Amino acid sequence: MAEEKEEMEAEVIHSWSAPRSLSTSLMYSFAQRNDMEVLDEPLYANFVRVTGLDRPYREELLSKMESEGNKVVKEVIFAPGRKKYRFCKHIAKQRLCGLPNDLMKKGKHFILIRNPLDILPSFDKVVPPSFFELGLAELVSIYNDLRELGKAPPVIDSADLQQAPEATLRGLCDDLDIPFQDAMLKWEAGPKPIDGIWAPWWYKSVHKSTGFEQPRKNPVPFPFSLYDLLEQSLPLYNMLRRHVKQKSSLLKSPLTPDLPVPANEKLLAWVGDEILPRESAKVSVFDSVVQGGDSVWEGLRVYSGKIFKLDEHLDRLFDSAKALAFNNVPTREEIKEAIFSTLIRNGMFNNAHIRLSLTRGKKVTSGMSPAFNLYGCTLIVLPEWKPPVYDNTHGITLVTATTRRNSPNNLDSKIHHNNLLNNILAKIEGNNAKADDAIMLDKDGYVSETNATNIFLVKKGRVLTPHADYCLPGITRATVMDLVVKEKFVLEERNISLSEFHTADEVWTTGTMGELTPVVKIDGRIIGNGQVGPVTLRLQNAYKNLTEESGIPIPTYDKS
Repeated sequence: MAEEKEEMEAEVIHSWSAPRSLSTSLMYSFAQRNDMEVLDEPLYANFVRVTGLDRPYREELLSKMESEGNKVVKEVIFAPGRKKYRFCKHIAKQRLCGLPNDLMKKGKHFILIRNPLDILPSFDKVVPPSFFELGLAELVSIYNDLRELGKAPPVIDSADLQQAPEATLRGLCDDLDIPFQDAMLKWEAGPKPIDGIWAPWWYKSVHKSTGFEQPRKNPVPFPFSLYDLLEQSLPLYNMLRRHVKQKSSLLKSPLTPDLPVPANEKLLAWVGDEILPRESAKVSVFDSVVQGGDSVWEGLRVYSGKIFKLDEHLDRLFDSAKALAFNNVPTREEIKEAIFSTLIRNGMFNNAHIRLSLTRGKKVTSGMSPAFNLYGCTLIVLPEWKPPVYDNTHGITLVTATTRRNSPNNLDSKIHHNNLLNNILAKIEGNNAKADDAIMLDKDGYVSETNATNIFLVKKGRVLTPHADYCLPGITRATVMDLVVKEKFVLEERNISLSEFHTADEVWTTGTMGELTPVVKIDGRIIGNGQVGPVTLRLQNAYKNLTEESGIPIPTYDKS
């Protein structure tokens, strides 16, 4: 007769999920391991007893399962076992107040999530669906509590389990620091001894399975009687989904790129009439900026607690909105208040950049016509920590694009609009040539500007810049033109050919995002001696002094 295996302290693996999230399939998967015993919702009886909730199997549940929470945790979940690991399947809402702290502090935890679009259609087969019954708020709370304990749990999505079960399980096992076993991929159909008392009501589908099945090609229609519940629960699912290493999506991105400035991972942006965290700062799919790029924008810079040229930028924003016949435009004071509030909330008082956008607003139905815009404009204040985006010390390289700058005959560049495809096509040419930016010519072959900035040259002590017929008459351009005159240089505004830029003594570009940037090479030609020239340096210094001396102060900012 074989000796019984001695009991030992089992290492507990806690699975937390909402109902209908493939949690039972995952329990079956772990049950196939030769080093694992499993418990099916050991906290369920305590949950039913404390809440008083009715279930078809309530009496049987309370008579056959331990229903006192402290005993469940100490004598069931963390009881000695005969195998190395114990897998505990938990439903998030069953974690009630008053349970021992060891429940969260001991063992290894992970979170299983599923899109409420997939949960809700089948949820009401046993109990009426509700925000409480779904339990996603508690699932988020569990994630946060574990993170505060220094044990941020792995998060897996049931969609990944269905589409790539082996890869998802291997990744989960790695995160839990346990070896993967091939046996986890298959199990026998039918009821299991490990099933909870509630299995006849909930497990009919999973009893037909022998593994993680591919999702159906076409989803089931969503019951729109549950639309409000979906609206409440979907943001919570998405909040957890951001922590999934591999996300399932129709448009799956294989990369999680590094941000140019890591501090911008956590920022607050103004959208519409509220301030939102970065990942929640979104506009409606019915917004005009999505439907047709129908929006105007400005770039602002913050220096030492002041916003440089704020009123000039707002003047242009209002002019652009008027030229495009926007209705229900916010007032100047409303926009300023949104800008100030967003900066203060972020603690951004220096070395920051704001992308300020005003869209025609949300439409009542998709389509081009502004007659559909009945909600008023959408204001977006996007602040970022952002030093000048070009190398203003050593200079940049430009190439000339074949894409010509828009003519006022087609779309007037004096309207500072968001429909930037003309510029983007030129920028693609610059990127392909490994240049920093691309020069754009007008229809007659004269230099207009770059894809992102205005442009100047110096020849024999004279400063020249193209007419603002095709290009945007930039605010930084106008500021530098004033500085040129104040510094006693001769300023000339005229049509300028490309060869004049090739043979210039100095060249620089101007823009809010990059300030005043030297250009040392154009189309392979070295500009001057290939160094930043004396006129450029002098104007850079004058511009720097001006940004330190002027600007609209941010309320409450005290640089002391």
